Parts: sequence; structure tokens; C-alpha cells
Amino acid sequence: MALPWAAEKKELEPRQKEEGLNHRLGTLKKALKDFFFGATAFEIQQTVRQEKLARHDLILLFSFGDLLGVPVFPPYYSLRLLPYYYPALDSWKKRILKEKDLTEIPSL
Repeated sequence: MALPWAAEKKELEPRQKEEGLNHRLGTLKKALKDFFFGATAFEIQQTVRQEKLARHDLILLFSFGDLLGVPVFPPYYSLRLLPYYYPALDSWKKRILKEKDLTEIPSL
């Protein structure tokens, strides 16, 4: 007596093996990709991110320095730029006012 679901199970096994193999190959491919990225371009990416953050901090300092007590830019233009930079102001103030040790400064 042949059960109908038993025949279907035998048909699915090769497909499941193929999917498992494809998953393993995909995982291996991703691991190799991450390894070579880390070996070649990770430091460059970190440097670019730090430079971008430093330039963003300078823009905010020149625009909203009066929030920290450094009046550099006329307040009229600062108010015009405020809606664009408002989401970043809180984290910027924390980052700028945080005390830094000599070991934390990457340019030294």
C-alpha cells in the first residue's frame, strides 16, 4: 500500500539538499567577501567615515557655534539652516562637549 505523501517526500529530498548546498555556498561566499573587504578596504572606510563626521562637526560648529558659546555665524543664517540640522544637533553637542583623552584623538 503506497501512501501519497511518502512519494512526495522522496521528490522533495533532492531539492532540499540542493537548497542546503546553495545556502552553504552563499554563506561561504559572504564570509570570503567579508574577509577580503576587511583585509583590503576596511581601514579606508573607517577613515572616510571619521573624516565625514569631522567635516559635519565643523559645519555644525560654524553654523550653531553660539549654542556652545562660540559666535561665528550670524544667527539669521543659523535659523534658516536649523530645520535641516535639527536631528543631528543633540548628538553633535554631546560629541563636541565630551572630554577626550590624548589616546582618543586619532590625529595625534
